[in-house]
Amino acid sequence: MQILLDYEILRLIWWVLLGVLLIGFAVMDGFDLGTASVLPFVARTDTERRVAINAIGPVWDGNQVWLILGGGAIFAAWPMVYAAAFSGFYIAMFLVLATLILRPVGFEFRNKMPGSRWRSAWDYALFAGGVVPSLVFGVAIGNLLQGVPFRIDQDLRIFYDGSGLFELLNPFGLLCGLVSLSMLASHGAAYLALKTTGNVADRCRTVASMLPFVTIVLFALAGVWIALGISGYSLAGDVDVAGPSNPLLKTVLRQPGQWLANYASHPWLMAAPALGFLGALGLIAASRVARPLAAFLASAVSIFGIIATAGVSMFPFLMPSSLDPKASLTVWDASSSRLTLFVMLIATLIFLPVVLTYTALVYRVLRGYVTTAQVEADGHKLY
Repeated sequence: MQILLDYEILRLIWWVLLGVLLIGFAVMDGFDLGTASVLPFVARTDTERRVAINAIGPVWDGNQVWLILGGGAIFAAWPMVYAAAFSGFYIAMFLVLATLILRPVGFEFRNKMPGSRWRSAWDYALFAGGVVPSLVFGVAIGNLLQGVPFRIDQDLRIFYDGSGLFELLNPFGLLCGLVSLSMLASHGAAYLALKTTGNVADRCRTVASMLPFVTIVLFALAGVWIALGISGYSLAGDVDVAGPSNPLLKTVLRQPGQWLANYASHPWLMAAPALGFLGALGLIAASRVARPLAAFLASAVSIFGIIATAGVSMFPFLMPSSLDPKASLTVWDASSSRLTLFVMLIATLIFLPVVLTYTALVYRVLRGYVTTAQVEADGHKLY
């Protein structure tokens, strides 16, 4: 118990928990987004699109709990990060929320009228609801790696001095966005190959055996770009890891290639990018031999590796500042109080198993394929 009460350990635990929640969101809600992203390419008729939509229709809202948990964790454990992120990325977040709203609307409305134009319009709305969030989430990570233009005054008020959405859509940010999009689209194709049969499953296996190559190339290109062209951040001097949450009490250095320093100090961290590459290769191999469950699990491993790579590369930084590096928010100086972190940890230990148990039960009840015959026979009950 004494160890749990230590401020340094609590901060580290919450950094890990934040990563778990973000990876959980990418794995669970990621296949919903990915399914919508590949929908026009793997489902060509109205019946085939209904098969694909009904593969995620019963579970997408439950999967989105991971997004809520991630946002809640940032708000509770890292309030300064929450404030800076919502100030700097609010237009991008509004765009994400607007397109995410298209998902429930599209699910509910597309089957209300028989017209092909009506259904096609909602299918493309679902497509946008998959592509835009997948892209924007990656763009956000790309901008974090470059540093965000915010500053903090002596009263610890945060000021964002960026110019808006188009500033975020810089070349490296867009590259990271494409990594995210291809990663989640591959994940969605792997899920559909697991849940469907016939032409839809065949096309999904084809996509899942080819698109991960794009992820691999883009992920490698992003790594080279970081090594050669992106200045990373490091803490200089002694750091009080159990000190007060005041970002201005530290000295920060910025220099090219610094985001790779953690790998030099701790070579075992290379496991993260290795899993990103190996998982994508495993997805390709399993898809080509028609092993859909193995392909889906390999895709989840790839997602884990790619997101973990960003996290361990930046550690202990959570949100670096490009305007004033000293104002950068880190694990050691941007957290809530020790008491808050401890109380939230107890709540997480109680409720996270509930979420995991509920999720496991839902997927067990809904196991099996969604088939064309099922959709045609129960049309009035399905999307």
